[in-house]
Amino acid sequence: MFNFSLCLIYFITSKKLIMRNSLKFFPILVVGIILFTSCKKEANISAEEISPETLSKIYEHGFGTSKVERIEEGYLVEGDIVLTEAFLNEKPAGNFLRIANNEQYRTTNLVTGVPRTIKVAMESKLAANAGYTAALDELVRRYNAENLTLTFQVGTPANITFVTANGSYLASAGFPSGGNPYGTVKINARAIGKGTSSTFVNYLATILAHEAGHCIGMRHTDYMDRSYSCGGGTANEGASTVGAIFIPGTATAADPNSWMLACIGSGKNRPFNANDKIALGFLY
Repeated sequence: MFNFSLCLIYFITSKKLIMRNSLKFFPILVVGIILFTSCKKEANISAEEISPETLSKIYEHGFGTSKVERIEEGYLVEGDIVLTEAFLNEKPAGNFLRIANNEQYRTTNLVTGVPRTIKVAMESKLAANAGYTAALDELVRRYNAENLTLTFQVGTPANITFVTANGSYLASAGFPSGGNPYGTVKINARAIGKGTSSTFVNYLATILAHEAGHCIGMRHTDYMDRSYSCGGGTANEGASTVGAIFIPGTATAADPNSWMLACIGSGKNRPFNANDKIALGFLY
């Protein structure tokens, strides 16, 4: 994985930073002059440099142990999921919800005490752009339209705060802890860009809703094979020894439009589809 927070590659063949936008984006190599700035050896800590004990905990929780990165909050897996030490030290409950061959939703570490209101807010630096506040409003609209036992509301004090960050991802978040949603979503606004068009707002709302999905306990729908949405070779994150629950009547084939797919193309809009709604309703 290439960590853009510490090492930037500029391509002088144009005056723009060239990249592929996805929930986890990758640099596009082109012929030109390459300038490395602030590149540090510890920018990308490989799985081999993380203790076997930690890798074992990650695996037992159902996550792959390839391309694990050490970050301030703990460890980054699957490109945008934060696993804290507290999360890894919990005993895995072993419950998964399967609604299609490539769709898996984690059903452990959920928000409890429902029905309850989840307040979301955006730090001032992000909120300064009208497109970002509009996307946050769209996130609220999408979730509340499902009549869940969780009601989303823009306000403070926030249960989930969206903050500015840099990294090898468009955004990142973690799972609930102690019955509460994960409290911080990091947004790489530099990679996502800015705008106020409906196309941009819906694209950003999809990213925000995806990360909020992690905050309330949702897993990537294609974690069994990340190449489904991210491209490249097959990348099975694995489910460890945990089980799976199939919901009768739902799709048994891969679904290319789920809002919880690991990667997203620039400008892509993924509102909740039929299977997403079933999964959300099952959990909340």
